[in-house]
Order: sequence, then C-alpha cells, then structure tokens
Amino acid sequence: MTKTMELSAFAGHTSHTANRGSGHMMAVAVNGMKVNLPQNWDSPVQQDILDGLPALIFLERAGRIVFANSEARHLLGWGDEKWSSRPVEEVLWGLFPGTAEPQTALIGSRTSSPFHATLATRGGRLMPVEGTYHAVSGEMRDAVIVAQPVGRERTPRPRLMEDVLASIPEAVVIVRGARILYTNAAFTRMFGYTADEVSGGDLRDFIVPETRLHEHAMLATVIEDYGHAALETVRMSKDGQLLDVAMHAAPLLVGGERAGYVLTYRDISERRQAEAKVQHDAMHDILTGLPNGVLFHDRVNLALTRRERRPDQGCGVLYMDLDNFENVNQKLGHAAGDMLLVSLADRLRATLRPQDTAARLGGDEFAILVESVANIFDLEVVAKRVLTEMEKPFEILGYTFPVSVSIGVTMAGTGEVTAESMLRDADVALYYARQAGGQRYEVFDRHMGEQTRILYERERDLRRALSNREFELWYEPFYRIATGELEGFESILRFRRADGSIDSFNDLLSAAEATGLSIGIGREALETVCRQLQDWSAALPGHTLSISVNLTHRQFYHEEMAAHLRKTLAETGADPSRLVLEIPEAAVNERPDAALAIIQRIVDCGVRVALDDFGASLAAFNHLVRLPIGMVKMDAQLSNAAVKTGSQFALLESVVRLGKAMGVQLMAQGVESNEQIRALSRMGCELAQGAVYSKAVGAEIALDLAMQRVRAMPPTV
Repeated sequence: MTKTMELSAFAGHTSHTANRGSGHMMAVAVNGMKVNLPQNWDSPVQQDILDGLPALIFLERAGRIVFANSEARHLLGWGDEKWSSRPVEEVLWGLFPGTAEPQTALIGSRTSSPFHATLATRGGRLMPVEGTYHAVSGEMRDAVIVAQPVGRERTPRPRLMEDVLASIPEAVVIVRGARILYTNAAFTRMFGYTADEVSGGDLRDFIVPETRLHEHAMLATVIEDYGHAALETVRMSKDGQLLDVAMHAAPLLVGGERAGYVLTYRDISERRQAEAKVQHDAMHDILTGLPNGVLFHDRVNLALTRRERRPDQGCGVLYMDLDNFENVNQKLGHAAGDMLLVSLADRLRATLRPQDTAARLGGDEFAILVESVANIFDLEVVAKRVLTEMEKPFEILGYTFPVSVSIGVTMAGTGEVTAESMLRDADVALYYARQAGGQRYEVFDRHMGEQTRILYERERDLRRALSNREFELWYEPFYRIATGELEGFESILRFRRADGSIDSFNDLLSAAEATGLSIGIGREALETVCRQLQDWSAALPGHTLSISVNLTHRQFYHEEMAAHLRKTLAETGADPSRLVLEIPEAAVNERPDAALAIIQRIVDCGVRVALDDFGASLAAFNHLVRLPIGMVKMDAQLSNAAVKTGSQFALLESVVRLGKAMGVQLMAQGVESNEQIRALSRMGCELAQGAVYSKAVGAEIALDLAMQRVRAMPPTV
C-alpha cells in the first residue's frame, strides 16, 4: 500500500519554480511513502521538512552536495559544516559512470532512476545503500537523492572490516581522489592527528614533508604499472618530527572497480637507528668514537678528489703514535691505557678544525687529515699544535701522566696520489721521527721517498713470494760444545726465486716489518715448526731435539701473539718444551717493561725463550736478571771475541759467568773455527752454531741428521 503525503508548505513557491521544470511538483518515494516535493526544494523551510523524513536525503547542485538531511548527517557522522559542497562521488561511490557499482547513467536525465551505491562514512566505514536518483535539471545537474542502507544481512562485513582496520598495528589511510576518507587508531598514535582533524583533507597537507612531495606522482605511476607500490621513506608527525616509515599503497577495489587507495605505514625508526648504529660502528673506533681506518681512507680520497677541482686547496696527512704507551698499560693496567686513548682522542677533537679528521687506526696509532692548506708549512703548524697539546699531562685514575708522541707529516703532491700512498709516506716520516728520539715530527722528503721506493720494490717481491708460496723453512743445527751432540735446530726463513736459487729472508725483513706482513709470515713459520716437531716425534721416538723460531719485532709485540701461540700448540699437539722462541735483543731494549710481560705469557705456555743477538747493542746485563729467559744467543761479534784479547774478551767472559750463575743456557752464534770452539769450551759456553759445524739445510736433510744422531767432533783442549 502506498501512502501519499502532501507538503503544503511549498505551495506558496510554485510560481517561482515553474520555470525550473515541467511541473510544480515532483513525486519522491520515501520509505514506502510517496512524497510530492515542489521543485523549489532548496529553501530553508523545505530543508527543515526534509530533516524530519526517515531516509537519507541529499540535495545536489552542479555535482556537489548542498544539503544533507538529519538522518544522512547522523549516519555519516557529519557535523553541520561537513556536508557543505562535498562532491557527490566522495560520499556515494558508484552513483555515476566510472565508479565502483553498476548503475544507470543518470546525468542529464529528468527522470527518477534506481541505483545501488556504497556510502563512505566519516570513520571510513563503507556501507552499501540503494535508492532513487531524482533529476530535477540536467543543465544545472540539480537532483534529489533518496537512499536507504541495504538490509541487515549485508551490514556485518563493513563493520567487521572497520574493526580489523582499527586493530592492526600499522597506520591505515583510505583516500579517494585527494581527500582522506578514513584513518585508523594506529594513524593517530603514529602521526598525532585524530580522524576529525584530517578527514576530508589532502594527505599531503598533513604528513608529507615538502621534500617528499615528488613521491605522489611516482607512486601513482608505479601503482598503475604494477598494481601496488612499496617504499621506505620519511613522513612528518603533527609535532614536526620526521619518522622513518615503510609505506605500502594499493588500489581500493569496490565491486571490481577502483574506488580509491589504501595506504599503510609502519614505523621503522628503531630499525633505521639500529642500522645507523651498525653502520657507524663499522666506520668508527668503538673505544674513542673517532673514525676508523676504513672511513679515514674514504675521507682522504674525497679530499684528493676535491683537490683536483681546487688545486689551490691542498691536503695532508699526519701519522701519530705514542712514544711510551706501554708504560701506562704496564704501570696502571689496560683500563688506564684505554682511558688515556679516550682522553687523547678528546684532546685531538678540541685541537683540530671542524673540517679536519682525526682517526684511530689501531692500538696507539692515530692519523689526521688536514684540508684546505696551501703548503707544507701549514701542516707543520698543525703538527706543532698537536705536539704542544699532547705535552700537557693527562689525568688518569688520579695520576698525572706525561705523554709524548711522534708524528710523520706528508702533503699531497702532484701526480697520482691515493690515501694508501699518503699514509705510507706519513708512516715512513713517523719512523724517522721515532728514530730521532720521539716527541717530535718529521716531514716526508725526497730522501725518504727513495727509501720508500726501495721498500715498495721489496714489498712487491715479498707479496709475490707470498702469493707463489716461495717461502721455505731451512734448519741450522746447533751442538753441545763439550760432547759434540746434536742439540737442535734454528729454523731460518728462505725464499726460492723463480730460477730456483735460494735467498735469505733478511733483505725482505724490513719490507715485511714496514707493511705488517711479517706477522702473517711469522705465524705460518711457527705453525710449520710445530707440525715439524710432531713429525719428528713420530720418526724419532723419545727425541729431545728442539727447534727455535725467530720472532720479528712486530710479531713479538702483536697483541694476539700469545693467543696464537696457545692456539697453534693446541691444534698441532706439539710439545711446548721442545719449542724455543728467539726474540731480538733490540726489541727488548726498546720497551723492557712490555717485553717482560710478553715473555712471561710465552713462558706460561711452557715454551722457552731465547734472547737473540745478545751483545750486539751492549744491552744492560739486568735483562739476564729480570727476564724469564732460558737461553742467550750471543751475537757473532761477541762470539769472535773468544779468540781475542781486551775489553771484548772480558765482556764475553762476564756474559758467560753471569749466564751460568743465572742458570741460563749460552749459545755462541756465527762460530767459524775450531779455535773459537776450544776457547768457548774453556769458558764454559754450552752450545754453538755456525759454519764450523754446518750451514742451514733443508727439512729432509735436517731430519736425516737427527735420525743419524750425527755428532760433531768435541773440541780438544
């Protein structure tokens, strides 16, 4: 049954609306009732009447909603101002061609036509509706839209989806055109804007920084090509804070047609901070916070690139280390040493200009990149300033501790220059500064350059020999003087040239030390000797022969030397009592306190220590008293004094007497005659090696000597 409702309140306006349509009244179906509306429906009086009707009623003019009745405003969640001038297609999706729902083309029609559409509420809820579109004027696109939600059986899905969107942790935004239709609770938590603040606005006006506005067009293109887009970018919160987010954008499909876009944002600030920390730690020294060697090389190369564009803006490198750092570690402990390095780094930061870079390369070695300098004199000014600052005592654990440093200085010259070459030149100059007594700087010059060229050639030979595995260990026997019994062997590095000739390693030793390659070479030699000891144990059951290994200066002072020794002994199973490590006397003289600690760690492994080349630099005799050494190998020059007279002979006698008193084995090196052997025997020297017995031999011959227990003729006194 159809009811008819006459709206007599409009009767007074029929003359005004007669020109706008073909009749004075228009029938509109509202909830089963037929309502006759006059065509001048946009007056306040008629709108009050429409507010009382139990249906969603929208008045449209020129494609925009100019009125929504009370029922529509309540369902949509609009305030009084929200409906004014909203485009119809933002409220009723699928009402017109090209939108999501199938419908009859209504634009330009004066008839009433049914439709199905989707209502977009303020909270982002999507509600299916159906109703009638009453066209009043096709030219003006004036219309009355009457709608009702579809029955209950179709409403649970939108409510469920709204609950899902509200509960997920990612911020969700639904947009149609340029307007925001929905934001969930996570959006408010992440960006600080409530749904009311952003609803109907342009997303770019709220959370997109100006520097990222170009992403809008890019995202639209990507979605068009691939169906969705994802990127990590930056967005801005309400309080202006920049947030790192992972964003995903995809079309919102309603009925198979694109009705807008869904954008999700996930806060990745913590992950980015963790990544930034990892990257920072990879490029910086953990203890001091200064750039490490990797970052320093990069900055030097960048400075060299800038110099190519601005030749008048030169750059240089200062290479610096502490002259007495080990004293701090030995006297106050390693924690105090770390505190000193941190304080030194802080003082460097305060001393240098902002554009310069200080880096810690390892241990107590630092490097400084100085930019925008005109000549070497500018670099010397910086070096002098650093020296002056470092001369001021440091306060460490309540102690006032003086520190001195040595600095090598080099400036980028013409031709091909790299970070590696500059550091190498500065390191050479640093070497000269230390040789001159320390607490000073030296500038790299042409003479040093020639030395570097020689060093480079030897380094090239060294690396080639390493690559081709041309190194071999040969073994020089040493004997007990009194009985001529074979006591053991000294392992000596040799390298075999391409033509088959065998050369001494001594010519390459300086290059190996300067480049640090001596550490790796020495480790390999130690491992080879330990395996050799194991092989001899199988071939010579119960043997008491020992093999000695020479340690270079850098290998001896390397921080992991003792740990590598323990690891090698464990892996090879070698008897530590059969192993002797020979340490240069010069290394002990340089840093006696540090040497004492290192030797003690070696002895704790069960390995004997020999002080090599003793007497070459007339070391203090208290080394024999203080150091836990088991053997002294006298320098060949001192051994030769056995057949001489005067002070050298007296010195030799004193060394032998002191060694015997301390229970230390004494070995004479470089013995060339039987006369020397007899003289050394009379003095009480126990061991000897040299040309009078045998030169160094290959591993197979050494094993033959050991198996045959070859004896040397004992001396006849």
